[in-house]
Amino acid sequence: MHQKSLAAFAARHAIARRSLLSLALASAFPMASSFAQEVAPEAKADQSQLQEVIVTAQRRAENLREVPVSISVLKGDTLDTYNSGGQDIRFLAARVPSLNIESSYGRAFPRFYIRGLGNTDFDLNASQPVSLVYDDVVQENPILKGFPVFDLERVEVLRGPQGTLFGRNSPAGVVKFDSVKPGRTLEGYANVSYGTYSTVNVEGAVNAPINEDWAMRVSMQSQHRDDWVHNTFNGPTKNFEGYRDTAARVQFLYKPSADFSALINLHGRDMDGSARLFRANIIQKGTNDLVPNFHNDQIATDGANGQNLKNSGGSLRLRWELEDFTLHSITGYETVKTYSRGDVDGGYGASFAQPSGPGFIPFTAESADGLPDHKQFTQEFRVESKYKGPLNWIGGLYYFDEDISIDSFDYNTLAGGAQDGYAWQKQKNKAWAAFATVNYSVTDALKLRGGVRYTDDKKDFSAQRTQSPVGAGASAVLYANPRATNTSWDFSADYALNKDTNVYTRVATGFRAPSVQGRLLFGDSISVANSEKVTSYEAGIKSDLFAKRARVSFSVFNYTVKDQQLTAVGGQANFNRLVNADKTEGRGAELEFEARVTPNLMFTVGGSYNKTEIKDKNLAIAACGSGCTVLDPKTAAGTYLIDGNSLPQSPKWVGNFTARYSIPTAQGEYFIFTDWAYRSKINFFLYDSVEYTGKPLTEGGVRAGYKWNNDKYEIAAYGRNITNQVRVVGGIDFNNLTGFVNEPRIWGVQFKAAF
Repeated sequence: MHQKSLAAFAARHAIARRSLLSLALASAFPMASSFAQEVAPEAKADQSQLQEVIVTAQRRAENLREVPVSISVLKGDTLDTYNSGGQDIRFLAARVPSLNIESSYGRAFPRFYIRGLGNTDFDLNASQPVSLVYDDVVQENPILKGFPVFDLERVEVLRGPQGTLFGRNSPAGVVKFDSVKPGRTLEGYANVSYGTYSTVNVEGAVNAPINEDWAMRVSMQSQHRDDWVHNTFNGPTKNFEGYRDTAARVQFLYKPSADFSALINLHGRDMDGSARLFRANIIQKGTNDLVPNFHNDQIATDGANGQNLKNSGGSLRLRWELEDFTLHSITGYETVKTYSRGDVDGGYGASFAQPSGPGFIPFTAESADGLPDHKQFTQEFRVESKYKGPLNWIGGLYYFDEDISIDSFDYNTLAGGAQDGYAWQKQKNKAWAAFATVNYSVTDALKLRGGVRYTDDKKDFSAQRTQSPVGAGASAVLYANPRATNTSWDFSADYALNKDTNVYTRVATGFRAPSVQGRLLFGDSISVANSEKVTSYEAGIKSDLFAKRARVSFSVFNYTVKDQQLTAVGGQANFNRLVNADKTEGRGAELEFEARVTPNLMFTVGGSYNKTEIKDKNLAIAACGSGCTVLDPKTAAGTYLIDGNSLPQSPKWVGNFTARYSIPTAQGEYFIFTDWAYRSKINFFLYDSVEYTGKPLTEGGVRAGYKWNNDKYEIAAYGRNITNQVRVVGGIDFNNLTGFVNEPRIWGVQFKAAF
């Protein structure tokens, strides 16, 4: 969407207000057989019990307890709290077990990790083993994965391989977002917050019935933050880390009868802000500490900084109800353009061009990546049975077609930022799949599930450097055309010990198609990673406790990845290289507990343990060119063996906690909500080093306020990262000891209203 149209949209709907009842009754499954508001009003839920959680992890609406997969669900007030300070999608990191999210692009390019499996590749055609599905449409390109989080029914995190029912690379799992759907009631909400650094978050939605057959829902979010990091050097950009990020979604639901429905979804995003702020020599050599007197609101840099992103898309979801079957057609289209530029060396000048600093800057590095052209088309046809007997099944076909163009630029900082390097990449990716899954109830207590998916994936890739920043001249046009087929499968058994407790076991396989990396600005070759395949074993228990006043789920898992695709980032140059490790092993456990101690006190506790290990005695990569302290064995060729290392960005421990306490009054209630998330130390790269090991990170939030008039109005104060913990969360290793840090502390106030 264009900026002007989004601004007009925001202005027209700034006074919209929300109905909490609408959120509770919104469709629990995409394209439900009737408008949510058509059902008769139910009695108010028992405030001493937890509400039932419905998920669509298996493409059907089911009780969370009965689904034999490790799943976390976020919704309602919890999502509102996490998002109150203008955060982007990275706020989900460590909020559920085994999930980490990071980015070297800031708000534009999140990288997801589940159970340690992810991808640190920063190129714009990077594939990730965690699939992100937004309103039933896969978002394959990493830029698409950053679409803002607003007006959602729920977020589901599905851990472990999901290679049967979901359409694209998902050997690590799936993060699934479901928007609130249109209904028959005229209603809406507005949610406005203001905080430190003029951080503004405006969210709202209006739901309107059009006639007996049509309903519409319009949702939007606009986020803003002033620049809060000051440049102490006289560079071309004076201040950094501000942003303006606006997104909107319009949905039309057509339902002329109980047998057919069509949901049209149109959405867009317009973002302008700072690229990731790299900070030269902020890591103290020989340690992973920040240098003394580090201030996260200051930097000294001579490079330009800019980032913009526009994307738009739409989907059409059709559903036909027949006597014994339900037919689904899901058509999706996405397109995105982005340009990101940053001073990669993180400082000013160079050792040969004084003045320079902070610390030793051996050479300048200023580059940009752009996505001038991108198109993604997806189509899924799915049939599901609805027999009354013990056997039911789902079957379908899936098609994926993506076309990408990538620009890579280099700039001579010492010559006023003049462009001195350029390379391009083009990639066409077509894939199709056929899938089926069967559910069989052996008895009322024992249920078996099994599925299979056949995938055919082909990429046509080309790249060329036309201008070299180091005098190497133009390269030839280089090509790669990897193709792979694969059959993934899963089998699970779920047994109800009683009406409140289920145990399950699951074995599943997953597949990620070959990837191509062709970043030619500083290299003369492209790299291709072969397919990776994962086999995972999992067992768990899910139980409602104490007359549904508490809920617990616990799982253990063990997986093996063969030919895992890894990205050797940096080293001696601003370059990526894809490699395959013979094998990677992972194992661990996950726990989630939720309890309503009293009608006014509720808390959740979650945690995970993940142990990952690369198993390849011959795999060696280049390590840092910044003089870091490498801990791995060095080869005669000057590279380092990474056998036995953990995967990058894979914390061994993740923990989270929330608590909400309320005090009812005659007119409403006072409340306080606090949330905390912890992850243990992480490696930034494939090799082990002292400096590029991220310290443990603990971030806490709080929100306290008052609700009144049957929860239609709410005013609150909030804080994010309230202890103001500052940590290096990523690094640049080829030049100097450069790092980037987490989000700052934000205090603010919030007002919500519904009609």
